[in-house]
Amino acid sequence: MKKTLLSLVLAASGLLMAGASSAQTASNDQLYKAFGEKAGLVSLMDDFMVRLLADPRTGPHFKPSNQQRVKEQLVDQLCQLSGGPCVYKGADMKSAHANLDIKKSDFNALVEVLQQSMDAKGIPFRTQNQMLALLAPMHRDTITVR
Repeated sequence: MKKTLLSLVLAASGLLMAGASSAQTASNDQLYKAFGEKAGLVSLMDDFMVRLLADPRTGPHFKPSNQQRVKEQLVDQLCQLSGGPCVYKGADMKSAHANLDIKKSDFNALVEVLQQSMDAKGIPFRTQNQMLALLAPMHRDTITVR
């Protein structure tokens, strides 16, 4: 059922995003608070990175990266998107992923791993979907293999 709802979220998203700085963000900080504010996002991203590295579909993409920097940027990105006080200062999604040969299946695997982390942290399904809806428009700039 989660995959079906995720597919609907992804399919419903028709916007091209240049990155978090121009992406739609939550209109208030309720989603940010629902994720446990910055401490909750840090904990989520700590779990997420462990799972990304362990998953054979996503690990090869993240093992060569500066994992601490990736986690910090993800925290800032999710914080900003969810209505928190953070400012994402990383590269836009298109530039950051342009030379990484990311397929749709890679993107979907990453989202599945994120869902596993959110489940492990006890984040309610509805709250997960609210965050995924904010992230979903980035798929077109993240996927580089068409």
